[in-house]
Amino acid sequence: MTYSVINDDCIHALKNFPDDHFESMVTDPPAGIAFMGKAWDKDKGGRDHWITWMTGVMKECHRVMKPGAHGFVWALPRTSHWTATALEDAGFEIRDSVHHLFGSGFPKSHNISKGLDKKAGAEREVIGKHIQSKQGRKPGNSLEGSYASIAWQYDLTANKTPEAKQWDGWGTALKPAHEIWWLIRKPLEEKTVARNVLKHGTGGINVDACRGGLEGFGSGGGLKVGSGKGFAENASGIKTNAKVMPANPKGRFPANQIVSGEAREELDAQSGVSKSGRKRRGQYGGGVFAGGLKSDENEHHDSGGASRFFYCAKAAKSERGENNNHPTVKAQKLMRYLCKMITPPKGTVLDPFTGSGSTGVAALKEGFNFQGIEKEKEYADIAIARLKNVPT
Repeated sequence: MTYSVINDDCIHALKNFPDDHFESMVTDPPAGIAFMGKAWDKDKGGRDHWITWMTGVMKECHRVMKPGAHGFVWALPRTSHWTATALEDAGFEIRDSVHHLFGSGFPKSHNISKGLDKKAGAEREVIGKHIQSKQGRKPGNSLEGSYASIAWQYDLTANKTPEAKQWDGWGTALKPAHEIWWLIRKPLEEKTVARNVLKHGTGGINVDACRGGLEGFGSGGGLKVGSGKGFAENASGIKTNAKVMPANPKGRFPANQIVSGEAREELDAQSGVSKSGRKRRGQYGGGVFAGGLKSDENEHHDSGGASRFFYCAKAAKSERGENNNHPTVKAQKLMRYLCKMITPPKGTVLDPFTGSGSTGVAALKEGFNFQGIEKEKEYADIAIARLKNVPT
């Protein structure tokens, strides 16, 4: 495999590549919200200015990608429609949106009651402390944890003015718990996907390589697949003598939802435990499985909560590499999954917003080539250092 990271503004660097050059793109661009006060994430002067800028970048990406080549483009929910608009204006087809649920985001909500007391010049009485802890999970106990260390703490205060008491408990924002990856495709040059694949090697997604999702999907990391013997149920729940078709031994069809971290535990707590296989209506008990009619046909004969269909662990500290201070490092299991789904064998993955190189590391680990572009020298240097440590 080969790799390169160009330290330059992507709108300039992309002009040096020929038309129809890259087989795929996986990238994590700015969202236009000035995240953590970073200049590279500012909105360029507002919605229309940001979309114009992003459209210009994506037009160059569209030009250098092969006909039929796919891309995954990250977007923050709040401005995901800006990103989608720019992608379409640049000429890409929106094929789908993959929602990555993580549940570990920090709510950035303004406490209205505190704001009212501050406006009135009223000093609030401290009545206690709120301690937010980092949880260390006990083996085999997903919902109860032991608190290993204090992450942060702050004072709990009492409302002072009548207005503050009236608006106690009101805020301004929700807790962030998911992100979006737009699945896009450069329009086919040929009339059919089959013809396009033969001519350019692009046009489809690698379904079988991504069945069952990422490593760690399923119950205990593996799917227990049925033998195909037995009886099936028809739409009325009546047994028939029709032979049961075995489930695909490679796992479930890849879905447009991925779950990680706390979101996995929350989802499984709500869904309850389900065991795949022949069931009659109402046999599942509580949760989202209640009252469902399922057939033994094409079932995988595994068990667990709903997250087993699309689970991905969040990024580990060991994945960041040394001295990596980038604020949005992505998990390798997620990035490897995305690269694998849309990149043909020996293809090159383009990332015009490389950051600290998470996409590049994932691409190389999956056996692909990588071309990165990063405007900030600090991050470009981190990305190059990480890529050098990947065996090629």
